[in-house]
Amino acid sequence: MPKRIILIVLDSAGIGFLPDAALFGDAGANTIGNIIKNGGLTVPHLEQLGLFAIGGTGFTRASARAITGAFGKCVSAGQAKDTTSGHWEMAGYIRPEPFRTFPDGFPPELIAEFQKRSSRGILGNCVASGTEIIRQLGDEHVATGKLIVYTSADSVFQIAAHEQVVPLEELYAVCETARELLTGEWATGRVIARPFLGADGQYTRTGNRRDYAVAPEQDTVLDALVRAGREVSAVGKIEDIFCGRGITRSFHTTNNRDGIDQTARLIREENSGLIFTNLVDFDMLYGHRNDVDGYRKALEYFDTRLPELLSALKSDDLLMITADHGCDPTFLGTDHTREYVPLLIAGARVKSGADIGTRATLADIAASVAEYHGIFETGGVDKWPVGSSFIDEILPG
Repeated sequence: MPKRIILIVLDSAGIGFLPDAALFGDAGANTIGNIIKNGGLTVPHLEQLGLFAIGGTGFTRASARAITGAFGKCVSAGQAKDTTSGHWEMAGYIRPEPFRTFPDGFPPELIAEFQKRSSRGILGNCVASGTEIIRQLGDEHVATGKLIVYTSADSVFQIAAHEQVVPLEELYAVCETARELLTGEWATGRVIARPFLGADGQYTRTGNRRDYAVAPEQDTVLDALVRAGREVSAVGKIEDIFCGRGITRSFHTTNNRDGIDQTARLIREENSGLIFTNLVDFDMLYGHRNDVDGYRKALEYFDTRLPELLSALKSDDLLMITADHGCDPTFLGTDHTREYVPLLIAGARVKSGADIGTRATLADIAASVAEYHGIFETGGVDKWPVGSSFIDEILPG
């Protein structure tokens, strides 16, 4: 059976602010650490893989159990803290410039053109929390049919609409229209469809979210895997983040439970290459909503499912667990936070208790995927051109 890597992203599960966090207004952020300080965290299986052994997190401690995985943490080398940049970096492409953000809302000329093409009026056009803006503008949207447009500290153009006012097919179509517009001087990382339901000021977002990203300007390790004849199975919003590039199969999900179910099913199957999963609830439902207890419970739920994932691994499989940025639910505001992210690695061949330290970039994951599969870029090089592989540090010689 060909080798496989299962890469699971606990979206926003940061473990302490980066040295440059003050430039982003994030000094003091620590997503997992501050959850522990505000009520504790019971995750025995993540602990056994080495979560609490990672140095410099503020919650490092000796484990009562022998550590069975390899562990470390990664720096985001790109100057950003958004989903797209984080995932691209772990796939081996570091964008030289961060995506543009719109702290004062989108330019009037852009909004005018979008309104013309979408044939609907616009509400909002401001920086806002998604749950708060549908509470404030939901009734007006239902009465008028105007689209709710908003952004955040990240490079996102978000469109919220009631599913019974704007059918999902139309919402997705206007998101594609926005995606076509948001290039050049208006280049934006993602357009996000945010459908909701409810009435009379009481609205709830549904699981029919869609993300529309720009394609990476350079190839990623996903492209290299596909060229080499490997399978790349995308679970959750991975296909959206990479615009379908370097992906052979995709499985959209409604929540973390569904994402874990899909991942477990794929691990049990006979396939090759890479299973790449994003579990978005940590970020979307709990980090951005400052819901400490919800975030804690989501981490603890994932931990209860870990034995199922681990027991399904085949002899040559590597399971990697990481994050793309932070979103500290205890921090000021509701935006992403610039943090280190954990890196936990498990598998029958992995050296128990191997400390791989602080990785200079998330692209070390891509370099390791490339080395493990024996695939490299053309041109005579013998390693992935970005990042440094840790394979020799976690596997016996």
